[in-house]
Amino acid sequence: MTPLRLVLDPIACDGHGLCAELLPELIALDDWGYPVLVRSEVPPGLEGYARRAVATCPKLALRVESGSRAPRGPGGPPARVRRPAAPGVG
Repeated sequence: MTPLRLVLDPIACDGHGLCAELLPELIALDDWGYPVLVRSEVPPGLEGYARRAVATCPKLALRVESGSRAPRGPGGPPARVRRPAAPGVG
């Protein structure tokens, strides 16, 4: 089975802290009450708890992904590279 990993979108998060209450083994709260992933890889035996933490997030800021995917930035897909404007445009 492919390992799972947690991904947190800090922009979407409002700091309710439900995820940290449900999964303190992997999620801590910072000084302002926002979650911080202690560890992104979900160990065997905690998959169900991780899925419940994801399902409970009111802002959908936490998700579980297959561990075989390449890591992405905190807000989702990789940033797009800006191309220079064509000559004479702009």
